[in-house]
Amino acid sequence: YMGHVRANAEESVRAIIAGLRDGSYRYETDSGAVIQVALRVDHRTRGAVVDFAGTSAQQPGNANAPSSVVMAAVLYVFRTLVAHDIPLNSGCLAPLDVRIPEGSMLAPTYPAATVAGNVETSQAVTGALYGALGVQAEGSGTMNNITFGNDRVQYYETLASGSGAGDGFDGADAVQTHMTNSRLTDPEVLEWRYPVRVE
Repeated sequence: YMGHVRANAEESVRAIIAGLRDGSYRYETDSGAVIQVALRVDHRTRGAVVDFAGTSAQQPGNANAPSSVVMAAVLYVFRTLVAHDIPLNSGCLAPLDVRIPEGSMLAPTYPAATVAGNVETSQAVTGALYGALGVQAEGSGTMNNITFGNDRVQYYETLASGSGAGDGFDGADAVQTHMTNSRLTDPEVLEWRYPVRVE
């Protein structure tokens, strides 16, 4: 049955790819680094190449994203194109040939710093993919991170921003989108564990 679940996911994504067309997008980040992605669709096999050639080289700061984070963003984007309810699994990636240049900010080499790659660059990769697909406008393109603390307590949260519109649907205000996958800590829990008051 697990084989069926994976095969069903693969077929679901192939059916979506069959209706796509080639596209590309150049996403410039606030730092000036660029995420470049090109989508080349093979309608005969109902597969696609997702090529990040042209993406900026590994960055001196911490905005580099490990290729596993990039693959998670690719998986997420193509899963969202499937309208019916299927379990998220690696079958979704089977129709895709994802190419990430080694030494780029999306496949950095040791000892590159990567902390912002997970929380910020992953959002930019998602935005670039949606741009290349031409299916959805960009949301905030960030996770809007906030952190505070002292030598005894530290707190970290991603704040909701909003989602872009697409053909036949409006955007949404003040919701977590794409790679954020988190919700605000319950105020009661936050106030119980930290010396803060939530208003």
